[in-house]
Amino acid sequence: MFYREAGQFKTSYEADQAIFPILQDKWGLAALAAFAFVVIPLTANDFVLNSIMIPMMVFTLATIGLNVLLGYAGQLSLGTGAFMGVGAYACYKLTTFFPDTNIILLVLASGIFSAGVGIIFGLPSLRIKGLYLAVTTLAAQFFLEWAFIRIPWLYNYNDSGAIEVPQRLAFGIIATGPSATPLTRYMIVLCITVFITWLVSNLIRGRIGRSWMMIRDMDIAAELMGIKPLQAKLSAFAVSSYIAGVSGAMMVFFWLGAAEVESFDINHSFLILFMCILGGLGSLIGSYMGAAFIWVLPILIRAAPAALGITVTAASVEHINFMIVGALIIFFLIAEPAGLARLWQIGKQKLRVWPFPY
Repeated sequence: MFYREAGQFKTSYEADQAIFPILQDKWGLAALAAFAFVVIPLTANDFVLNSIMIPMMVFTLATIGLNVLLGYAGQLSLGTGAFMGVGAYACYKLTTFFPDTNIILLVLASGIFSAGVGIIFGLPSLRIKGLYLAVTTLAAQFFLEWAFIRIPWLYNYNDSGAIEVPQRLAFGIIATGPSATPLTRYMIVLCITVFITWLVSNLIRGRIGRSWMMIRDMDIAAELMGIKPLQAKLSAFAVSSYIAGVSGAMMVFFWLGAAEVESFDINHSFLILFMCILGGLGSLIGSYMGAAFIWVLPILIRAAPAALGITVTAASVEHINFMIVGALIIFFLIAEPAGLARLWQIGKQKLRVWPFPY
């Protein structure tokens, strides 16, 4: 009844191809933006910002990076965690060399180094694909983890072997370090995530994004139509690695405050892959849904027994979380391979014809 485009006429190709062609979608987006930028900063406490919102935005951006490569270009990768580490270590070195530079610019610049590494490890995709490409990216994961440990220059020869975030400014406001408020860090992370999402959405709808999807659907036919696999695949690896590098830098500088190599291990690569699968391959909205679902689920599992007066150990919560996430992945792969984004799309289509039969 309230979700119909009756009376909304499209008079141009631009209006017909809009990301949000229905006025109600634009209202919904405005409401979500108001909730994220206004309601949460005014109402959320430090725990919600530090433990839920900031990490959720960080993993959302990492999921978008993997979705560019896997969902849109069809190139399987198991090295997202390592590419996040490249961005984090690069940002740490940039803050050492340029201490007076705006930290937001350094975070965005750190993704360039991750993109370069992603292109190098994406070269095998020109000859192999599928499971063999996944093994290649897995080798990149292990090699980069080794580099983070064995090259002391990366962590400034610290005795602990960890990178410790210094205090840095953004537009005259303390943005990193112990003195940075959770609200400041949340707003920075939110703005970067939304900005990169907007860039990726425009990139996907353009010539580069269409070449990725053509390579994904049928690479031989795409090559016969004039698409160059070298440029398409390497550009997908570069963009994906860049986004992962920025998310890794945000994870360390705006969330953790310090990190060791374990912060970028294979477990994080699989975690982001699960977020991508549950949210929906080839969907930016699904990246938000998958990251929110998998990150918030353990918090709800911990909170539910406490609300009922039941004591549950942390190990039990972790085991229950693994079982639920594993079961949901199996369920979605069988029942709805397109993930939560597809369920959301089906729900909207049903609303458009409600109360008539679908």
